[in-house]
Amino acid sequence: MYYLQDLTMNAIARELRTSRSTVSRLLSMARDTGLVQIQINNPLDRAPALEREIRNRFDVEAHVVPVTDLVSDSDVLDRVAIQAARTLGPLVDSNAIIGVAWGSTISAVSHHLKRKVTHDSTIVQLNGAGNTQTTGITYASEILRRFGAAYGARVEQFPVPAFFDHAETKTAMWAERSVRRILDLQERMTMAIFGVGSTGSGIPSHVYAGGYLDEEDLGILRRNRVVGDVATVFFRADGSHSDIVLNQRSTGPDLGMLGQVSRRICVVSGESKINGLRGALAAGLATDLILDERSARALVRQG
Repeated sequence: MYYLQDLTMNAIARELRTSRSTVSRLLSMARDTGLVQIQINNPLDRAPALEREIRNRFDVEAHVVPVTDLVSDSDVLDRVAIQAARTLGPLVDSNAIIGVAWGSTISAVSHHLKRKVTHDSTIVQLNGAGNTQTTGITYASEILRRFGAAYGARVEQFPVPAFFDHAETKTAMWAERSVRRILDLQERMTMAIFGVGSTGSGIPSHVYAGGYLDEEDLGILRRNRVVGDVATVFFRADGSHSDIVLNQRSTGPDLGMLGQVSRRICVVSGESKINGLRGALAAGLATDLILDERSARALVRQG
């Protein structure tokens, strides 16, 4: 009535035999839940052209968030997170198994999720979060809890460290039935949501700033020409990753397996993550990409 028939709130209230304030609340609820979405067609907006170019060049469905060059890194992250949360809602269905990677970007997204009722859905943690300084449980569990609460889904945590000290320990743990149960869920994922880690971000990636890697580990990454990571699994600019020794100790998902998930949503904020993003795209890790306009321009310019 309001958006398609151009009726006023007073007219709607009379027809529905309710108050104008109730109509106003219903309209607000429709926007908040994504039932109604507002789109502005700005003739000067460059985002659609960037989305088409990224789609054609990298074979991903792109969502570019318009920002000006004057916006701070933290504000850009917040705007990208809001857009990502709004994009996710319509894509989440019942009976889904959704893998979620912890990190600064996905944490920001989790704060803006809108409630959507689903049935028999599961949120599963993609990689462990513990290190020598903390279990990481509180940080990762809060992100997962917000996703679970938004979609009425079960939450399955992965209570292992981000990296084992020895590859042999990982091999032994991966044979345990309790761990195997989480790995089996990951292998049946219908959707995965993740950011791209980078050492040089304006807002540092949590895996690099949170004490997960020591100087020896960082040296290994430099020698292996690593440009970034997804869910603490590292890769080079050309997308190669299988022979990077640190991945043998990582608890993140095998990137070959991740690449088989039907919907893989990558959220990126900040131009400093472009090298990592290009590596992730070269590895075929994303089907959908949500990023800010400045990063989109840099991706197209360097691509």
